[in-house]
Amino acid sequence: MQTLQTTSLRVSQDQLFILDQQALPQKKIWLPADNVDALVEHIHALRVRGAPLIGLSASLLLALLAERGAGREELALALARLRASRPTAVNLMNNLDRMKRALAQADFVPALIAEAERLVAEDKQLCERIADAGSALVTPGSRILTHCNTGGLATAGVGTALGVIARAHQQGNIANVWVDETRPLLQGGRLTAWELGELGIPYQLITDSMAASLMANGQVDAVWVGADRIAANGDVANKIGTYSLAVLATFHGIPFYVAAPHTTLDRHCPHGDAIPIEQRAASEVTGVAGSFGAVQWAPHDAQVYNPAFDVTPAALVSGWVLDTGVVSPQAVAEGIFAPGH
Repeated sequence: MQTLQTTSLRVSQDQLFILDQQALPQKKIWLPADNVDALVEHIHALRVRGAPLIGLSASLLLALLAERGAGREELALALARLRASRPTAVNLMNNLDRMKRALAQADFVPALIAEAERLVAEDKQLCERIADAGSALVTPGSRILTHCNTGGLATAGVGTALGVIARAHQQGNIANVWVDETRPLLQGGRLTAWELGELGIPYQLITDSMAASLMANGQVDAVWVGADRIAANGDVANKIGTYSLAVLATFHGIPFYVAAPHTTLDRHCPHGDAIPIEQRAASEVTGVAGSFGAVQWAPHDAQVYNPAFDVTPAALVSGWVLDTGVVSPQAVAEGIFAPGH
């Protein structure tokens, strides 16, 4: 397999490495992910995260395992385990469906390698198209609010929502980016703030609960978020806290945009209620951990509810910005995301 490098993935000397996103921004550590156990554990621990990136890392590992001599049955079992590692992010399922078809070919080793490399190249192209389509919606002097992390750390390319922001900044249209810290794992505070700093984009970090007051004071011109799954009716599953922003934006008359590749669209999922929502460990809410160590602030026996995602109804979305272009609420209401379209 050819040498490959993205912001968060590296293939070198037939080994897969991931950038440890739990160590950022204090440390930049590349970790091996050269077997299924290791990659699944990295995915569960969110060392590798972001719907597109999870799908790509799984695809690359399957290709590398095939190149090392794994048989068809072993690869099928590996594919099934990787598929189950994150139930909400549909990009993983879509990518592995393509890898499964490659595995079914007579000469499956080169087929898997070619498909994995194709998926990485396609993701970079998808990000560029999303950035082009979305930046056209950003007006000069915009103050944008974003949630979680949707940049190059979460994709093979420039990112989805953050890719739009970066392209709009290049065009001179960004005055400021409000970055939700994004509880409970602080992907905004740790990752998005770091990426914006690296790109030289002006930003201010806020706690999630500050968004309402900023909107009320006229300090937010638009909200841009990514997606882990888009249902056929336009409902959007994304990092917990996204739904709250959509409600607030609607109340204050602020555009709320979802930027995602078409691989995030699940035409066979009728609506948001059918999207599986991952429940995560209580320790993520009772304290905090990172490169600095760990601390617990809640009682040791505290009962915790910790869904990783929430669902934003389509009625609250101003536009779905895909690599194929901007989809309007009217088009979604007319069934453009439904099977057969």
